[in-house]
Amino acid sequence: MAASVAFSPACRRLPCNPLSAYTAAPSLVRLAGSSRRLRRACASAEPAGELDGLVPAGLLEELPEGLAFQGAPGGSGGGGGHTMLDRGINAAIVLGAITFALTKLLTVDQEYWHGWTILEILRYMPQHNWSAYEEALKANPLLVKMMISGIVYSLGDWIAQCYEGKPIFEFDRARMFRSGLIGFTLQGSLSHYYYNLCESVFPCKDWWAVPVKAAFDQTAWSGLWNTIYFVALGFLRWESPSTIFSELKSTFFPMLTAGWKLWPFAHLITYGVVPVEHRLLWVDCVEIIWVTILSTYSNEKSEARILDDSSTTDTRDNSR
Repeated sequence: MAASVAFSPACRRLPCNPLSAYTAAPSLVRLAGSSRRLRRACASAEPAGELDGLVPAGLLEELPEGLAFQGAPGGSGGGGGHTMLDRGINAAIVLGAITFALTKLLTVDQEYWHGWTILEILRYMPQHNWSAYEEALKANPLLVKMMISGIVYSLGDWIAQCYEGKPIFEFDRARMFRSGLIGFTLQGSLSHYYYNLCESVFPCKDWWAVPVKAAFDQTAWSGLWNTIYFVALGFLRWESPSTIFSELKSTFFPMLTAGWKLWPFAHLITYGVVPVEHRLLWVDCVEIIWVTILSTYSNEKSEARILDDSSTTDTRDNSR
């Protein structure tokens, strides 16, 4: 299992890496397998003794202040008060977004409610929300698609963090914001133009055009979009171009082939049933699953690289 370590700003100012005492045991930093299981174990283990067999004895007690395993109690790097503040802010974001969405959905017919019963409001709510969406799509199709993609990418990253073992109110806000920003600025706009271009390149409406469009989507377009996503995410994390290129090179084909397990089946509906103006909405619904995979894969690669860099630095310091 891989131990995932979170460094606080205070810990980064230390003259040497606090893990230098453990470089003699490289398995602590770089172990085979996913880090998700260790995070869940740390999150569920209140007494440190429950982690016996997962990490070296006494490690949790010996870690300096500001350094702890992600998901472990007090592992946010800012102390208990800081953790409570972060939880409060995250809870306000999540509950506020849910409240806003439900309010907009339930009050779409508010000006016509006079004399309506609760059952009538609930009965017409789906139909009238869809009508409102279509009207907004006709008025400003690009902006509507960008907003939907931004929401989907934020939601997908939040689900990814929960899947990695973080409690629902202890997610990384900066990471979720980065993913949502990419969805809003890039995925929504580029996909809007891509689906129109695809119809121009393959105007045929015969049945055989559907698998052709799906194959083009899962080779040319998927390869381009995965590259854009990783590069943009790397720059938003302030990574160097060489680091971004190295991570992209190691993840490009695994991510491309991973998409083939999901998207070809979804795109039979995308290109065979859904009208072109609604394709991005359908794809975004499916993409909640895909963004969860994409975000998890990208951030695990970044965390593994950070740990490798820390281990290499410690080894060099100890050899001096």
